[in-house]
Amino acid sequence: MNTFTFYNPTKLIFGKDQLEQLKEEIPQYGKNVLVVYGGGSIKRNGLYDKVIATLNEIDVTVSELSGVEPNPRLTTAEKGIDICKKENIDFILAVGGGSVIDCTKLIAAGAKYDGEAWDLVTKKAVASEALPFGTVLTLAATGSEMNAGSVITNLETQEKYGWGSPVTFPKFSILDPQNTFTVPQDQTIYGIVDMMSHLFEQYFHNASNTPVQDRLIESVLRTVIETAPNLVEDLENYELRETILYSGTLALNGMLQMGYRGDWASHNIEHAVSAVYDIPHAGGLAILFPNWMKHNLEVNEGRFKQMAVRIFDVDPEGKTDKEVGLEGIEQLRVFWTSIGAPSRLADYDITDEKIDVMAGKAMINGEFGNFKSLRKDDVVEILAASL
Repeated sequence: MNTFTFYNPTKLIFGKDQLEQLKEEIPQYGKNVLVVYGGGSIKRNGLYDKVIATLNEIDVTVSELSGVEPNPRLTTAEKGIDICKKENIDFILAVGGGSVIDCTKLIAAGAKYDGEAWDLVTKKAVASEALPFGTVLTLAATGSEMNAGSVITNLETQEKYGWGSPVTFPKFSILDPQNTFTVPQDQTIYGIVDMMSHLFEQYFHNASNTPVQDRLIESVLRTVIETAPNLVEDLENYELRETILYSGTLALNGMLQMGYRGDWASHNIEHAVSAVYDIPHAGGLAILFPNWMKHNLEVNEGRFKQMAVRIFDVDPEGKTDKEVGLEGIEQLRVFWTSIGAPSRLADYDITDEKIDVMAGKAMINGEFGNFKSLRKDDVVEILAASL
C-alpha cells in the first residue's frame, strides 16, 4: 500500500422512511433553500410533494431549479448559481440521482466563486468554499451522494470533465430504497453498470500488498452480480433495491481505494464519447470497459487472472494466465449483455467518423491512466474495438 489519509464528512442516513430527517438537518444551515431536481420523475412518483411538505413544516423559503439533464450541463448549473446569488440561498437540497447531485456540487461551489463556474471544472481555479448542501437520492449508480466528485458537460465546447474539492462533500445524504422503486429498468441497468465500473476502476492499480482492498472490492462485485439479474426482473423488491443502493454508495465513497489510486482511464475515454454524442454514461462504460481490459491484459496478466477466478469463478486449470484473464473479461461482457446493457458503440449509432475527435478530447490533459498510461493511439485502438 501507499501512504494515505482518508476523509469523508458526509452523514449517511439510510433506510425506510427517513425523509423526516430533513427537519433535523436543514435548520442547522439557514432558511433559504434551493431544491434541485431533474426531469420530473420525482413529481410523478410523489417524492417532490413529500419533500416540499417536509420543508414547509420547518418554515423555510423554497426556490427551485428543475430540468437537470442526465449528463448535467454547465448552463443548468449556471442557472442554479444565479438563483443562489439572487435569492441569498443558505442551503441546497439535491433530490435525484448522480446527475442532479453533480450539478448541485457545481452550483454550491460556483455560488461562492467570483469567476466562471467552468474554471472550477477545468481546474483553472480550485473551489475553496461552497454552499452547504444535502441529497435525497433516487438512483443507485454514481456514489455522488457520499463523495466530493462531480462530472459536468459543456455542450458548447463538447467537453465533459470530472472535478471535485474537499468542500463539495454533501453535508448529509438520505438513502431510502423505496425512492428507487420507480426507476425504470434501463436506468436500473445503467446504475448497476456504473457502480461495477467504479469498482473495476479501483481494482486495477499498481500498488502492492492490497489484499484487504482486493477482497472488499471482489465481495461487492460478487454481491452486485448475484443481485442484479433478480432486480431487473423485480424492480419494486425492497431487499434487492436496498442491496444495490448500498453497493453503489460503497463503490465510490473512498473506503475501497485507501492506499492506492485506481486506473480511471475508461471513465476518461467515456467522458470524451458522451461529450461528443451525449449517450448515457454507463452505456458507454459497458461498451468500453471490456475493451480497455483486453487492451491492457498484458500489463499484469496475474491481476486479470485474479479477477476472473475470484469474481467470475473461472476455472484456471490447464490454462495460461492470459487465457484465464480473457475468459474473465468475456464473462463480464456476457453478464452485462445478459442484464440488458449495450455492447457496441453501434448500439448508439456511433460509427468511426469521429474516433479521432473523441480520442483528441480524451487526451486534452495528456496521457492518462494509473494502471497503464494511455497515449492517443491506445485510445483510438480501444474506441475502434468498441465499434
